[in-house]
Amino acid sequence: MAVDMGEAEFEAAVSDALDAVPQELMAMLDNVVILVEEEPEGPEKELLGLYQGTALTDRGWEYGGVLPDTITIYRGPTLRMCASEEEVVDEVAVTVVHEIAHHFGIEEARLHELGWG
Repeated sequence: MAVDMGEAEFEAAVSDALDAVPQELMAMLDNVVILVEEEPEGPEKELLGLYQGTALTDRGWEYGGVLPDTITIYRGPTLRMCASEEEVVDEVAVTVVHEIAHHFGIEEARLHELGWG
C-alpha cells in the first residue's frame, strides 16, 4: 500500500535530505540541478532516483558549454515502496545521497558496499 504524501510534503523531504548533506560536498556539486518528478520514463518504473550527466571524475579539459547534469528523485515509486511517512523520509535521504555520489563518480556496486544502495 502506497504512502499518502502530497507533492509539497515530498518536495520538503527532498529539501531536508539536501540540507543534511555536508555543505563541503554540496559546494563541490558542479553544473547539476536536482528535480522531483512523479514517475520515471522508460522500463524501470520503480526507479527511485536517477543521475544523468557526466560525473566529475569523467570530465576532462574539453568539458564545458553543456546543459546541467540532473539528479531526479521520483515520488511515485518511493511512495509505493514505503510503508510510512518516516520510511519515505529515510528512503529519500538515501536516494539523494546515492544520486549525488554518482555525480562524484561513485559506481553502483561501491554504493551498495557502503550501504547507500
